[in-house]
Amino acid sequence: MTDVTVIGLGPMGATMAETFLRAGHDVAVWNRTPSKAEPLVAKGARLAATPAGPSELLVVSQIGYQAMYDSFGDLRLDGKVVVNLSSGTPEELRAAARWVAGRGGVLITGGIMVPPPGIGQPGAYTFYSGPKEALDRHAETLKALSEVHHVGADEGLAMLYYQAQLLIFWSSLTSYMHAVALLGTAGVKPSEFVPYAQETFTGLGGDGPMGFAKILAEEIEAGVYPGELNSLHMQAVGLGHAVHALQDAGLETTVPGALRALFERADAEGRGQEGLGTVIESIRKP
Repeated sequence: MTDVTVIGLGPMGATMAETFLRAGHDVAVWNRTPSKAEPLVAKGARLAATPAGPSELLVVSQIGYQAMYDSFGDLRLDGKVVVNLSSGTPEELRAAARWVAGRGGVLITGGIMVPPPGIGQPGAYTFYSGPKEALDRHAETLKALSEVHHVGADEGLAMLYYQAQLLIFWSSLTSYMHAVALLGTAGVKPSEFVPYAQETFTGLGGDGPMGFAKILAEEIEAGVYPGELNSLHMQAVGLGHAVHALQDAGLETTVPGALRALFERADAEGRGQEGLGTVIESIRKP
């Protein structure tokens, strides 16, 4: 029996298969378009006759969970551990776990937190959820791709963690692009701003006075948002100035404008003298 079968050979899946091969694993591959498997077969992989593969461990990397349903069809999955690294909603993943169980298998859900070039590289990690015993049986194989972080038995948790990280990624980098565009209207090159942006990103994740990731976590857990030194009302006014600056420069303001509306709503709800963390109360009650 091969160590692992990789199902789905787009950029992520193909890189996973190559990474498993480089780590010395016996690898089978399957793709709905069989020609995509040819480069991997040339590198030593075996072509699986079906997506159920010759392995106990099936690693799925497709565009979504419907693709898994379409690929497996009516095949039985008795004794298989299906590790699906596709994207979806937490409820989709929970439903998929029931679907796999109905065919005799076990589903481990995952969210890999690097793009294809980062797979198998230092610092790569993946959120996994589902039965820990099943994950533990294959953890050594999966470590070829990344660090293994099991976040709980609930199959939806891996996607919640994954999407939580992506929300930070997308919103932070979109704000960075707004910042670069705003400075660009005054002739400032992006490379000139990079050191300051790096300092901000690093500071937010650190332990110093700018370490708001940790500060907000503590405030949110306590349900107390001190605002004596920097109230939400003050920050809502400042954000309004930033949105006006973008407008004056002729730039797009959809995302900053929505952020201003959220701050102003929390202020209007009577929490303007509390700190920034109070915004989460408005997020929780839309």
